[in-house]
Amino acid sequence: MGPLLPLDLIVDAFFAIDIILTFFVSYLDKTTYLLVVDHKKIAMRYVTKMLFPMDVASTLPFQLIHRVVTGKVHSGEAFRFLSLLRLWRLRRVSQLFKRLEKDTRFSYFITRCCKLICATLFSVHSAGCFYFWLATRHKNPENTWIGSQVPDFEQRTIKLGYTYSIYWAVVTLTTVGYGDLHAVNPSEKAFTLFYMLFNIGLTAYVIGNMTNLIVHNAIRTFAVRDSINEILRYGSKNRLPEGLKDQMLAHLQLKSKTVELQQEEVIANLPKAIRSSISQHLFYPTIEKTYILRGVSQDFIAQMVSEIKAEYFPPKVDIILQNEIPTDFYILVSGLVEVLVYKNGTEQLLSRLGSSDMAGEIAVLLNIPQPFTLRTRKLSQVIRISHDHFKQLVKPNSQDGNILLSNFIQYLKSLKQEIVQEIPCLPELLSDLATITEATDLNEDPQNQESVDGNTRVIEEDVGGNCCPWCNVRVIIHGNSPNQNTTKGKLVYLPPTIEDLYRLAENKFGKRPNMIVIGDDSEVEELNALRDNDHLYLIF
Repeated sequence: MGPLLPLDLIVDAFFAIDIILTFFVSYLDKTTYLLVVDHKKIAMRYVTKMLFPMDVASTLPFQLIHRVVTGKVHSGEAFRFLSLLRLWRLRRVSQLFKRLEKDTRFSYFITRCCKLICATLFSVHSAGCFYFWLATRHKNPENTWIGSQVPDFEQRTIKLGYTYSIYWAVVTLTTVGYGDLHAVNPSEKAFTLFYMLFNIGLTAYVIGNMTNLIVHNAIRTFAVRDSINEILRYGSKNRLPEGLKDQMLAHLQLKSKTVELQQEEVIANLPKAIRSSISQHLFYPTIEKTYILRGVSQDFIAQMVSEIKAEYFPPKVDIILQNEIPTDFYILVSGLVEVLVYKNGTEQLLSRLGSSDMAGEIAVLLNIPQPFTLRTRKLSQVIRISHDHFKQLVKPNSQDGNILLSNFIQYLKSLKQEIVQEIPCLPELLSDLATITEATDLNEDPQNQESVDGNTRVIEEDVGGNCCPWCNVRVIIHGNSPNQNTTKGKLVYLPPTIEDLYRLAENKFGKRPNMIVIGDDSEVEELNALRDNDHLYLIF
């Protein structure tokens, strides 16, 4: 009933309010994972789990109640043991630390360290207090661990006894063991044995947690260092050029620095709808500005954005190599990329690409080897799009496919002459497209024509048809019969109709054929029956 009684009563009042509020706090049912808000169920759960009786027992001021009822002040051993019920409140502290550890507004490292420090201090305080209590209850005070050093310790201040007790607890916990304070009677020795065994577990718990915290912060650094060492060993064993090893190391270091920005790493475990929304927020403004997607529907762009993959490339790293197999093309989000070509053993710069520019799409859509090398000039972020995925998007969207085709052809026509000459088959393709366009301009059926950027050209009804360069059939036409070998074959894209094929053959060989056959002298009547790389022979 000392001077701390008012403060003690205030704390008890807060815990009493907490007990009342608990009857109105919903909980998560672990069987159904539904939030229970029914007050009856909340109360039944709180009472039946013995939480309510223990909370009440740890909150009631028994000494004050005894004084009010009897009018006498009593501070016997019974009330002291009843005060130990307040240790039940410590579970609230444990719950508080759990919430703080999950709260991203607080540092997990600092929160965890505070929890370990509090656990250690509590164990030291409890052990010291109990050890001192053993000394005060012994029949011969001088035959105790503190009485052998301070004979009149019972008449001294509580501060002195607490200092000695904490000193003994810390020395024992840290296994220093100076021997100046040691157990004397059997009860003290028994408690000391128990405390030292407890310290083994506490020390292991503290050291294990601290090790995990330190390793968790450094594990990424260890992984990067191991990867760098592996790359260096690999490069040395295979005698790779220094420039190539530098590119490998630069890419690895960039990946480690941007790991938190990588889309796949951050949102891999999220639902597909959320991933699509994030991708649209990040990359939709960039993709809709690309030349090939101008005029297409927003639905098509949204479908395309939902499956894209973003990557980072450090400066002076090759994104695409000349003559490699075309499988993906790229859209530049940020940075700067150089378009290079190797001629006569030297590199020549053709152009530079910036934000929203495309790279590698010509080879992918025309199904030819990559004609250029693309190298980053500075740190660049690009979007990689698979050819197969792009094809799957185009086929069911015929109207958007027509617009894509028109944009792509217009782009090819707008390329500089030095770039066109470096792309295999492109000059011939542009000539074929011009021939087909000119021929279809003479078609008497105007319903099949559509105006694109001021130029009249035929737009196919189905994007999967033969006008689509990236899904077209390529055939080889010969200006002779199958039994002759007088003219050299020419590789062309199959036009949409048989009449267009006749016009294309006339443009290539100077005269209109009477019949077109394949190798076994079968006449060609349906273009859909032809396959890629079939040989067609012209009969004049």
